[in-house]
Amino acid sequence: MITIWLLVAALTVLAGLLAVALVRARRAHTRALEERGWLLERERESAARNAVDAERARIAHDLHDIVSHNVSVMVIQAGAARQVLASEPEQAETALLAVEAAGRDTMAELRHLVGLLVPQADDESLAPQPSLNRLSPLIDRIAFAGLPVEVRISGDPRPLPAGIDVTAYRIIQEALTNALKHGDGVKAEVTVRYADHALRVEILNSGPSVLTGGRSPAPDGEGRGLLGLKQRVAVYGGDLDARRRLGGGFRVRARIPLERP
Repeated sequence: MITIWLLVAALTVLAGLLAVALVRARRAHTRALEERGWLLERERESAARNAVDAERARIAHDLHDIVSHNVSVMVIQAGAARQVLASEPEQAETALLAVEAAGRDTMAELRHLVGLLVPQADDESLAPQPSLNRLSPLIDRIAFAGLPVEVRISGDPRPLPAGIDVTAYRIIQEALTNALKHGDGVKAEVTVRYADHALRVEILNSGPSVLTGGRSPAPDGEGRGLLGLKQRVAVYGGDLDARRRLGGGFRVRARIPLERP
């Protein structure tokens, strides 16, 4: 009889210990869930901050590209107009019209950029996003400013992801703007190649040769614009190289991976 009572007592004590252990386990589980939720919330906040920082950097790069390119064209054309204002008023008028056109393009692109920050009711008033399909106006502006440009398209042109399309356009815009400011104004060549797995962009321009001791005032790919574009290309797993050519001028070359068409 005593043995039975001892067994019942032992079972009761064991059940109590199990109940206490179960309560502790539940509390530990609850704390773990709370900590996990806190960590997830911190991760979400960190991801949101990183996304905001990345978007700010992208907008800063776009703003630099827009202002640097169009203002450079306007300065060059205004200078040309000033030089011939008295002797050749017709040419001066043509140059001033180019300044006006570049100013309008700048305002249109800035409106588009601002529209990304503050959505507007009338989206149709915003300029189209820069794209390789819209290279012609850019080439025309550069050529009119005094730098002839030859464009070659190879491969099978196809729709590109928006980010890659804009980045490729900005690479060409930045390289041609630098060539206009720092080259000899003889010519520039733009090659866009649609390969199966990558988009390749190359811009060549003539200029002083390092073989003859010539030195261009442009840095070897260390300008803010090209540095920003290197970062943007790297986001897509690509690479961008900008350097002086031994024969004179500069070469900007970029490769951006693409999914198989």
